[in-house]
Amino acid sequence: MREPTVVAADATGAADYFQTYSVVGLLAVVGVLFVAVAFGAGRLLRPVVPTPEKLLTYECGVDPVGEGWAHTQVRYYVYAFLYVIFAVDSMFLFPWATVFAAPGYGATTLVEMFVFLGFLAVGLLYAYKKGVLAWT
Repeated sequence: MREPTVVAADATGAADYFQTYSVVGLLAVVGVLFVAVAFGAGRLLRPVVPTPEKLLTYECGVDPVGEGWAHTQVRYYVYAFLYVIFAVDSMFLFPWATVFAAPGYGATTLVEMFVFLGFLAVGLLYAYKKGVLAWT
């Protein structure tokens, strides 16, 4: 009877595998160095002459008038956040629609989709009850 032969792991395969990642790492280091050199050169080459006029805050070339504090409305951010939530929701509905048509996945996909939509409906109801959706 013959003895079974043990085949050693292919060392060249592992070396090729890590060599591809070393190329990616080298490119990342070169990119970081490129940005660091560009910022360093800009700092060394720019003129630095601070004057009170240069340190004055302005917007669109107009000198400021009054206080620098301005009250912004949070409701615009809330509407933007709600839009993002429902945009993500619609992004999930299209893959579900394609899987729903595949044989054997219809009922499971339909249940998952309604569970997800239920969570979104509860979130929308919570926002409505808190008065977030009231435009005042």
